[in-house]
Amino acid sequence: PTVELRQRKKPKSSENKDSTKEEKINVTSIPERAPRSYHERKFWFSNRQELEREITFQGDSAIYYSYYKDMLKAPSFERGVYELTHNNKTISLKTINAVQQMSLYPELIASVLYQATGSNEIIEPVYFYIGIVFGLQGIYVTALFVTSWLMSGTWLAGMLTVAWFIINRVDTTRIEYSIPLRENWALPYFACQVAALTGYLKSNLNTYGERFCYLLMSASTYTFMMIWEYSHYLLFLQAISLFLLDSFSLEQSDKVHEVYKIYVFSLFLGYLLQFENSALLVSPLLSLVAALMFAKCLQLNVKKGTFVAKIMKVINFYLVCTLTVTLNIIMKMFVPYKENGHMLKFLEVKFGLNMTKNFTMNWLLCQESLQAPSQDFFLRLTQSSLLPFYILVLIICFFSMMQVIFRRFNGKSLKETLTLEDGRIGERPEIIFHVIHTILFGSLAMIMEGLKYLWTPYVCMLAAFGVCSPELWMTLFKWLRLRTIHPVLLALILSMAVPTIIGLSLWKEFFPRLMTELTELQEFYDPDTVELMTWIKRQAPVAAVFAGSPQLMGAIKLCTGWMVTSLPLYNDDDLLKRNENIYQIYSKRSAEDIYKILTSYKANYLIVEDAICNEVGTMRGCRVKDLLDVANGHVVCEEGDKLTYSKYGRFCHEVKINYSPYVNYFTRVYWNRSYFVYKINTVISFQS
Repeated sequence: PTVELRQRKKPKSSENKDSTKEEKINVTSIPERAPRSYHERKFWFSNRQELEREITFQGDSAIYYSYYKDMLKAPSFERGVYELTHNNKTISLKTINAVQQMSLYPELIASVLYQATGSNEIIEPVYFYIGIVFGLQGIYVTALFVTSWLMSGTWLAGMLTVAWFIINRVDTTRIEYSIPLRENWALPYFACQVAALTGYLKSNLNTYGERFCYLLMSASTYTFMMIWEYSHYLLFLQAISLFLLDSFSLEQSDKVHEVYKIYVFSLFLGYLLQFENSALLVSPLLSLVAALMFAKCLQLNVKKGTFVAKIMKVINFYLVCTLTVTLNIIMKMFVPYKENGHMLKFLEVKFGLNMTKNFTMNWLLCQESLQAPSQDFFLRLTQSSLLPFYILVLIICFFSMMQVIFRRFNGKSLKETLTLEDGRIGERPEIIFHVIHTILFGSLAMIMEGLKYLWTPYVCMLAAFGVCSPELWMTLFKWLRLRTIHPVLLALILSMAVPTIIGLSLWKEFFPRLMTELTELQEFYDPDTVELMTWIKRQAPVAAVFAGSPQLMGAIKLCTGWMVTSLPLYNDDDLLKRNENIYQIYSKRSAEDIYKILTSYKANYLIVEDAICNEVGTMRGCRVKDLLDVANGHVVCEEGDKLTYSKYGRFCHEVKINYSPYVNYFTRVYWNRSYFVYKINTVISFQS
């Protein structure tokens, strides 16, 4: 179901209140403490009942919030955790450890805080939950501000980072569209970790500052790993960046290996507290760190710059790469681990290494977040002047870094203390780290658009640091051999003038737009889904099991608490297979086939969505029914394939006509403009 946002209508007069049957729900009064935030202006939560508020949580977000509700309803925290770790009330015929499988630690913490602080007497649960997530977004932006300030030495860079982040918020965060997403909880901690790591790598840091950065980095690394199941992959990329930094700048070798120890500690602690999560043991991060530590033990003290030292560098690099792959293979052989086979197959198809007709693989390939970024993405970044300045800063820092590598390779030592006149921004270890880091993240973002939310915030930070850094301009002037004006003076002037000009232009162009958006009063509007959920709560038996699209099932689980046959989760092979089987209701299969599929999952009710059945896709071949026809062989997709003729019409169309044999298996019990609900008959009559 897609939530519609429309311009807020004026309240009707008291004498016309009885004519509001179209809404099918009574409007509650506005609580005094309802927050007047951007979210409130967009959804008008304060003027909506709980059911309407919950429908705004879409897809997997609905699942996360539903477990937060379950924790608040539990008689005790211990009982609530037990029910989540032994959950058999969500998916039919399946018991899951929801805390481990869905990383529900944020919901556990939020429920504890809500009850321990006595907030239940002050604020409603949904506002408390939303408030925490938006508070974390404030920490996220603050961490980016601090990182840019640490790198440039001026708060002006931090202000510019925040301005670019807000202006490009469509590409920097998904908080506006889906609040409970794991990334909205996790990325603020990752930003704090990067800020602490940036400070830790600085050469001129005092002892107390170094200790503070180390402690903050340790805490944020572990928290990040606990909240998001994909966190260790991001830390793996970070470890690669640190490995390359260590190879290019030996002065920071001890600090880099201290960071490796933090990774190992976080991995093993996470393994123990995440119900012995074997995915962390077979993580490429653990294999890489173990290989790096082993290679460190074998390192010989060889005079720098000699031919032997260069050969040893190459051997060390080869040893680390080989050991990482070998250790990862060995760990997977001895550690019981359920491989995500669908993800490996997806990557094969994504990179053109394989072809498939599988519904799940092709459905994933059709998701916008898993496709290459659109031209609109780059156009938006260019219009805000972010992308041009990022490219300029990246080019200068990259070539300056390559100069440093070339000098190191020739045996030239680096200066212990850099001055502005030196114009060598690429010699700073934190700059080398961030250049490699942003290139790795950018490479991933060019493959999948969903990964832009990792890359774009750091684009804002790096671009702002560069234009505000006198060292960057001085490095450029050194290359240009500028002599007409004193380069140091010009670098200082540009480091203040350029960000000021950028800030004024952004203010002139984007500030009126932001003010217009903030003054626009919108409201939630999805009456069909509200009617459906109301009918389920009033008419369906408590023990009923519903079948339908995974996205709708997530909303039903949240809004009604009824059991469902599938969920919008894509990290479990069994759930993916369930989703594919349930989606057959939109294929050209017989009523008997669909009946057998649904009853195998103990479903009592079937919900057919008109939006999927009559879908008009914007992308060719990406409609659900098209993907099902390809998977079932009902259409020819390649030369040489045989067309399998189906003598049955599309089930979602045929079942609406109410003729035999469909009426023998399914009885329509409810419908509106968007949804058709059918009771799955337990006693089948074949009388016409």
